[in-house]
Amino acid sequence: MADVKLETVDSGSQRRRFIRLPWRIYADDPSWVPPLIHSQEELLGFRPHPFYERSRARSFLAVRGGRDVGRITAIVNAGHVERYGEQRGFFGFFECDDDPAAARSLFGAAREWLHAEGMTAIRGPTNPSLNYECGLLIEGFDTPPFFMMTHARPWYGGLVEDNGFGKVEDLYAFWGATEMLDSLDSKLGVMVQGVKERFGVSVRPLDRRRFDDEVRMFLDIYNSSLGGTWGFVPLSDGELKHMAASLKYLIVPELALVAEVDGKPIGAVFCLLDYNARIKAINGRLLPFGFLRLLWNKRAIKRMRAISTNVIPEYQAWGVGLVLLAALVPRVREWGIEETEFSWVLESNHLSKRSLERGGALVTKKYRIYQDDPPAR
Repeated sequence: MADVKLETVDSGSQRRRFIRLPWRIYADDPSWVPPLIHSQEELLGFRPHPFYERSRARSFLAVRGGRDVGRITAIVNAGHVERYGEQRGFFGFFECDDDPAAARSLFGAAREWLHAEGMTAIRGPTNPSLNYECGLLIEGFDTPPFFMMTHARPWYGGLVEDNGFGKVEDLYAFWGATEMLDSLDSKLGVMVQGVKERFGVSVRPLDRRRFDDEVRMFLDIYNSSLGGTWGFVPLSDGELKHMAASLKYLIVPELALVAEVDGKPIGAVFCLLDYNARIKAINGRLLPFGFLRLLWNKRAIKRMRAISTNVIPEYQAWGVGLVLLAALVPRVREWGIEETEFSWVLESNHLSKRSLERGGALVTKKYRIYQDDPPAR
């Protein structure tokens, strides 16, 4: 068998090969959904993206016998280094054949580059940070992912662990059918009404007339509410603007709700339709007409992903999240949503896990974040 050769991704042709590799690796996997190519190019730094205004990355390809067999990106997340005061690098965008030698070559190159950049430990996968796609799928390979969630081959976990990485945190995807809402504890309704009356909490949908400002407000709440969350790094101002522009045409106002007290936004529940079946149909290409097929007749999409329910810190003990979810239920029914994935939920987020379990939601996928720190003694 030919030796593995490693290429640093610099040229346009190498970047195209890096992007296209998953199409071969997942050729016989019906659950795989191709990425939106333009978005991948941005998140890799192959096109301008505000994440890379401060941070930096280097991508590598593993080649055996003239064929690309693996890829990886090493990432220095400047926001993480600054926030946590640790010289921790990251890896992401990992794909590889069931080829241990290729994986060793890729992780070796990533480590070497990150160490040269002053990083002393590595965590991942993040594509390129926890604010985007992250986590390695370790359970739930037999069903397609929901929108903006990752997929993987079953052997990836072994390749990562064989290169000195161990689990640091798991992420869960909870699934629920809309019909399951009928079995929710009736006491929740009493609790929700009590919160609304006691604290004066009201809920409204996103305002179409101020759409751009409203999307930015949603993301500001997201940033301010997650300060104590494991591994969280706030989106930069440039990332906020870029993400707001990216989400503008994907958000459905009826499925994005704001909680207010005296007219002040204090929380939000943010859902996106599951566009993955359409992304698969256009094979990840938005041009020339893929974006029309992606966005046409959104009412026909009957799956959605509940991405986050966020409440700013000083109101988090009020039960505002329950108020938001209760207000979402009739809108979900009116749209005709048949199933929802709540993702992702940190294994250390015991409150959210218990609430979803109480509502009957089921864990259908598990994702893992790894790091190569030595075990604690």
